Amino acid sequence: MNLKHYLSIFCTVLLGSTYLFASKPNVIVIMADDMGYGDVGCYGAKPKNLKTPNIDRLAKEGLRFTSGYCSASTCTPTRYSFLTGNYAFRRKGTGIAPPNGPSIIQPGETTIGDLLKKAGYKTAVIGKWHLGLGEIGKGPDWNGQLKPGPKEIGFDYNFLLPTTNDRVPQVYVENDRVLNLDSNDPLWVGNKKPSAEHPTGKTHRETLKMDWSHGHNSTIHNGISRIGFYTGGHAARFRDEDLADKWVEKSEEWIKKNKKDPFFLFFASHDLHVPRIPHERFRGTSALSYRGDVIVQLDWCVGEIVRILKEQGLDKNTLVVFCSDNGPVGDDGYQDGALEYMGDHKPAGPYKGGKYSIFEGGTRTPFITWWPGKIKPGVSDEVVCTIDLATSLVTHAGVPIPQDSLIDSLNVMDVFLGQKGAKGREHLIQQDNGGRGNFGFRKGKWKLLRHAKKSARNIKVEEKLATTSVDAITLFNLEKDQGETKNLAKSNPQMAEELNAELQAIIDAGRSR
Repeated sequence: MNLKHYLSIFCTVLLGSTYLFASKPNVIVIMADDMGYGDVGCYGAKPKNLKTPNIDRLAKEGLRFTSGYCSASTCTPTRYSFLTGNYAFRRKGTGIAPPNGPSIIQPGETTIGDLLKKAGYKTAVIGKWHLGLGEIGKGPDWNGQLKPGPKEIGFDYNFLLPTTNDRVPQVYVENDRVLNLDSNDPLWVGNKKPSAEHPTGKTHRETLKMDWSHGHNSTIHNGISRIGFYTGGHAARFRDEDLADKWVEKSEEWIKKNKKDPFFLFFASHDLHVPRIPHERFRGTSALSYRGDVIVQLDWCVGEIVRILKEQGLDKNTLVVFCSDNGPVGDDGYQDGALEYMGDHKPAGPYKGGKYSIFEGGTRTPFITWWPGKIKPGVSDEVVCTIDLATSLVTHAGVPIPQDSLIDSLNVMDVFLGQKGAKGREHLIQQDNGGRGNFGFRKGKWKLLRHAKKSARNIKVEEKLATTSVDAITLFNLEKDQGETKNLAKSNPQMAEELNAELQAIIDAGRSR
């Protein structure tokens, strides 16, 4: 074997190792909560209402998707689908998780975290969880070990808001314990009023610093009444205004600790979910009252994540994905000025509906990918979804996917990276919370809506939640009618029948990958 041959082998190995390193970028998924397509500047929000310079900079330097979706129009099913790569409607119990709900993802169900760990990634989730904790049939042991939780399904570290902040309890969970819990003041969480004198939003309404409009009127903490009841755990309770700062603080700690290895961070913001309580320094920074102010706060978080990456020299080897778990909502249980100060702001942009609905506004959201030096700045009209992040990232990292895992997650990594000629999804199923059997089905320019009941919630996010009459089957041409205003089901019954049959076939098949 001559020298030339040895050099050839050496170069092959060297290039191979370089490719291997390049195929394992750090990944940070920043998931907003209840953010609509039109809620940021780069998607049409007017500067006179609010400014989002950091999110806009991601879009300017990266790839902004005009057909980027989450898979459901409420938070728990979207988060389940993002982590497992499975449509949430295929699994019972994936609706909005209650305060004492068990872990929806139990050990043994493959997640993006499991598979990325096999590729050598360090993994963490920091922020809102809302996927339950504890064993099925038992739920969370708030005063003991909260297992199973993220650490049992693929995450090395977690720092969580365990449910969602309009639901009790207002405590942090670090790994498998409630942080700062005093054993002499045990935490109790329940569905019934613990005692006749227990203060609630109904009995002590005059003490609230943010009044409720519907539903959120049980236990009071920090001047805000919530869904559900709890007592004790006073040393562990947090102040709502500090959530965003805490997510950034813990993310910076974890990134610095794990920067020598490839890492995957799920940064799960609670903004813009109710109760919308921005830190004092963000009050009045928008013209949209508290709802706009928490958008500005979220934008600050995005800027902080980028700052951390640049300061640690990690930005050139980190893929950042910005997305939302569902579309927008105005009044979602609190009187926070969201409707009164909406003005000419269109949180869903040009689209109809919002949170809770299968119209485009419920699941078409901001979606941006950013990787300096790897992703060329631009705009993509290809259809992508948060459910596809699992298969795309895992495949890019070189890990084989088990046959019965990530069954609805497609590999569209080339689209995420903006590769020329790359194609996104051919079709996408959209669901609401899952319990009503309502589905949206997009294929190319066509959008079919199938409502199990002839009613739909929250058709207009600029108004209060309402029930509106709808047809069981509707068909829209999104190319000509992005606002879903002209039902073509009667004038084009063949297309409606074909799409409805294809939708049902994918549901019946039990998988789409």
